[in-house]
Amino acid sequence: MTLLQPFLLAVEDSQPISLIEAIVIGIVQGLTEFLPISSTAHVKMVPVVFGWGDPGVTFTAIVQLGSIVAIVGYFWSDIWQLLTGTKAAIAEKDWQAPDFRVAVGIVIGTIPIVVLGLLVKFGLRDVYETFARSSLVIAITSIGLAIFLGWAEVVGSRQRGYDKVSQRDGIGMGLAQALAIIPGVSRSGSTMTAGLFMGLNRETAARFSLLMGIPAILLSGLAELNELFEPQATVGLVAAIAGVVASAISSYVAVYWLIRFLKDHTTWIFVFYRIGFGLAILWGIFSGRLSNI
Repeated sequence: MTLLQPFLLAVEDSQPISLIEAIVIGIVQGLTEFLPISSTAHVKMVPVVFGWGDPGVTFTAIVQLGSIVAIVGYFWSDIWQLLTGTKAAIAEKDWQAPDFRVAVGIVIGTIPIVVLGLLVKFGLRDVYETFARSSLVIAITSIGLAIFLGWAEVVGSRQRGYDKVSQRDGIGMGLAQALAIIPGVSRSGSTMTAGLFMGLNRETAARFSLLMGIPAILLSGLAELNELFEPQATVGLVAAIAGVVASAISSYVAVYWLIRFLKDHTTWIFVFYRIGFGLAILWGIFSGRLSNI
């Protein structure tokens, strides 16, 4: 073991991530996790543009744990109300209570992405690494989801608030969330888009999307956490912890800004950003400045 090893974190191709790279990636992940622009795409593309290479699925999933800390901290009062309200609803058999409907919606909405995530981890990992995480796929999905988000802005009624969230919303947004397993789609982007299509207002769609993301992101990070302790990997916990901390801080800032922004603004800024992001990647690929890896 070298003196540098504690500051390195191995990824799938055994190429280590330095401490500085881990912090930068953590910041990028945190700033983009809850915005509808795809954190996975940015965590993949930013290091590639800097010449660091793809950080891989394992580090990408683990650094998301910082986002869980941030989102739980930000929504702690909402989560506590949800838990206590659901417990009371069950005791009173009030199946129409708002807290119970939201809780059931979150549980139902988590199932599709968990099933697909397990399928990828234990059956399609190689296909996912070589195809789904390619730069071309990220570019196409970034532009594709932008079109759907813009469409939802145009046709969505935005008449329902948080107290009107139902199990139906959980099913619709859960199916949309499952698509986010493809980099470039964006978990928050796909769920917010589905919420707008189903008539939720922007702030409610964002709030429910963020709460729904807690179990999905937590399970994703925990599922990859064991990779840190694989004997064949040169793993450094310092880099992993630094990435998680950076992710937590930047995630909190992003959530704080997003909730306030959507109270008085549309999502068109994200639509245009996604299109520009996708087009920039396509230009890089076809100009030979960016490899399609």
